[in-house]
Amino acid sequence: MPKYRAILFLLLLACCCSKAFAELQVGQAAPNIEGTLMNGKPFSLEANKGKVVLVHFWASWCEPCQEEMPLMEAYLEKNKSKGLEVLAISMDKPSELEQAKHMMHGYNFLFAEKKQMNYSGYGRIWRIPSTFVIDKQGFLRKNGLTGDPTLDNKVLDEVVTPLLSK
Repeated sequence: MPKYRAILFLLLLACCCSKAFAELQVGQAAPNIEGTLMNGKPFSLEANKGKVVLVHFWASWCEPCQEEMPLMEAYLEKNKSKGLEVLAISMDKPSELEQAKHMMHGYNFLFAEKKQMNYSGYGRIWRIPSTFVIDKQGFLRKNGLTGDPTLDNKVLDEVVTPLLSK
């Protein structure tokens, strides 16, 4: 009997996980993200409608994250006046948070710690970096949990730049 319970549990877990992935579709309304930024200010994705928002889940120990950050900073500086915003949510453990804070110096991103943000509509963030792109109307244009997880100039030029001119 315990073997059947384990199988049933795994099937139930797979259904729940696949439902979360199925609900997060490019072209549909992006789930809200809200909470408190590291500077103490509130953040809500809903309140940022009218801007293109890159939601970047990262960690201080993640080498690909460290490579993407300067690229995103340069892109943000070039396009902030066109309505671009970057929200960097640190997935670091509490013991690593000081390192994350130190790494954020010199970047103009909105910065938050995972425990201070509600992003439950995005499911379990299981790979880092993961970047989601939300357009000015609040629709998901890049799902950070599917496809190539990297963010490079090609993705920025092909996915984000056209959204800034709309």
